[in-house]
Amino acid sequence: MSKKEIIRIRDVMKTNFNIVDGMSTVADALKTMLHVETKALIVKKRHEDDELGMVMLSDIAGKVLAVDKAPDRVNIYEIMIKPMIQVDPNMDIRYCARLFARFNISRAPVVENGEVVGVVSYTDMVVKGLCKIAG
Repeated sequence: MSKKEIIRIRDVMKTNFNIVDGMSTVADALKTMLHVETKALIVKKRHEDDELGMVMLSDIAGKVLAVDKAPDRVNIYEIMIKPMIQVDPNMDIRYCARLFARFNISRAPVVENGEVVGVVSYTDMVVKGLCKIAG
């Protein structure tokens, strides 16, 4: 019986991500998202005892666009998700996929030693992870 190869989050995560301040406007966040070509931004902690947040395009669509609010008059802290489920870079992608399914999320920050080192999504796990297995 052959041993199954373990693909870890660090093997598939995106390391190109941006961190924004919760006081930034949605308009500023959209400019950042376009610049880094991402669907989500990490919202930095305000102080040591705070938690990370995340804002996704879907948050902007549902909480700004759909309700006809002006993006330059809405701050990120008003629409972000906080606290975020975080994953460890050494986690097996199969367990991460189960975690995402259980909590109905599509992406999460990857945190190592208290620092964000990447962002992982279903797309990363499926496309990069399964393609790696398939060869």
